[in-house]
Amino acid sequence: MNDLVIVAEADGVATLLLNRPEKLNAFDLPMREQLSDALEAVAARGARVLVITGAGRGFSAGGDLGFMTDLKGRRAGYEGLRPLVEGGGSAVTRLQALPFPTIAAVNGPAAGGSLNLALACDLVVATEQATFGETFVRIGLHVDWGGSYFLPRRVGLAKALELCWTGDMIDAREALRIGLVDRVWPHDRFPAEVKALAERLASAPQASVRLAKQSLRAGLARTLAECLAAETEAQAECWASPDSAEGIRAFVEKRKPAFGAGEAAEAPTARAGARFE
Repeated sequence: MNDLVIVAEADGVATLLLNRPEKLNAFDLPMREQLSDALEAVAARGARVLVITGAGRGFSAGGDLGFMTDLKGRRAGYEGLRPLVEGGGSAVTRLQALPFPTIAAVNGPAAGGSLNLALACDLVVATEQATFGETFVRIGLHVDWGGSYFLPRRVGLAKALELCWTGDMIDAREALRIGLVDRVWPHDRFPAEVKALAERLASAPQASVRLAKQSLRAGLARTLAECLAAETEAQAECWASPDSAEGIRAFVEKRKPAFGAGEAAEAPTARAGARFE
C-alpha cells in the first residue's frame, strides 16, 4: 500500500504529512484509514508536539470526489460513504485526545473535511497562499469531521453558518481576521516559521504545556469555582516538576532555562481534571 500518510519525528516534534499530492491530498478510504493509523502511532511515540501538513501545493481538498462519483454511479446507499464520514470523525476525536500541542500547518487549499481536520488541532497556522472553505454545500452535502463543533467555536455561529451556507473559499488574511486561523506567514518563510513554533513548544516545560491544554479546554464547560479548584491542583503538579525549579532559578540568574522536556513529559496526570470532567 502506498504511504498516503507519512509520520516522521525529530527532537520531540512529530510531523504527519498528508501524501496524495496528485489528488491535492483528497481523502479516499485507504488514506482515511492511514490517517487513523498515523494518529495512533503518534500517540504511542511519546512526541511533545504534532504538526499536520500536506504534500505538494495544498493541505487537502477534503473528500475524494472521484470516490463519491463512483459511489453514485453504482447507486450505492449511504453505507458506501459512511466509513469515510464516521472514520474521519474517529480520527478527529483521536486528534483532540492527544495531550500535547497539535498544529495544523496549512500550506495551500484546505476544503471540506480537511478544513475540519485542521480545526481539530490546537493551533492553525497558514501560508499567505492558503485558502479555506466549508465546501460541502457545493455538492449538496452536510458538514462533517467535526465541523459543526469546531467551526462555530472558532468564528461564532453567524459566520459559521455563512461559511457553510455559501461554501465560499476564503483567503488566509480573511481567515485570520475572523479567527479561523491563528497565524499567517509569507509562503517562502512558512516551513521555517512552523518549525520554529513547533520546536519552541517542544522545548517548553511539558507539565505546564499539557496541563494548560487540559485545563483551558475543560474550563469551557466549568464554573469559575471549578476552574479555580482545577488550577490549584494543576499548579501543585507543576510546582512538583523539576522544570519549575529550573525556571525560577534561571529567571533569578537572568539566563535561558534548560527545561528537561523528556523528564517532565510524564508529570501531568488526569488528577487535575478528573474531579470536574
